[in-house]
Amino acid sequence: MQAIATHEQEIERLCATHPDFPLFDVLPGAGKVFAPRLLAAFGTQRERFRDAQALACFSGVAPVIERSGQSCWTRWRYFCPKFLRQTFVEFAGESVKFCGWAKAFYHVQRSKGKGHAAALRALAFKWIRILWKCWQTRTPYDEAHYLARLRKTNSSLIPLLEVATG
Repeated sequence: MQAIATHEQEIERLCATHPDFPLFDVLPGAGKVFAPRLLAAFGTQRERFRDAQALACFSGVAPVIERSGQSCWTRWRYFCPKFLRQTFVEFAGESVKFCGWAKAFYHVQRSKGKGHAAALRALAFKWIRILWKCWQTRTPYDEAHYLARLRKTNSSLIPLLEVATG
């Protein structure tokens, strides 16, 4: 038990000194568990992933579309760093508890007939695009800014958010 506590203290110490840690520490639901994991997932080489889609594919969050004849189906990626995919999906699940639009997005996915895991993967896919942009521009996530973007693009989530807060 002491070894685990020492390890966790070292993670906290290293994260506190990392220049990108504030980008992940402010995320809704990230906390002491997911902020360091997300920091490690993104790393420091911003040129490593040319866009958010590249990161989503590498991490296994992006779905795979398969076709055969006239049939087409979607499945998840089998060959990927499993812990990395788990990090994004678990963070997405935690964000639902702290972020209104994430909760609304999750419920929309469920209302479309997706199961719990598929809805969380869809939310993780959305979060990757948001986080990649924040990481590339070194701009901390700002809920108010993101909600303003949703309003500007006339997102279908806005009415759901207004009902929930109104």
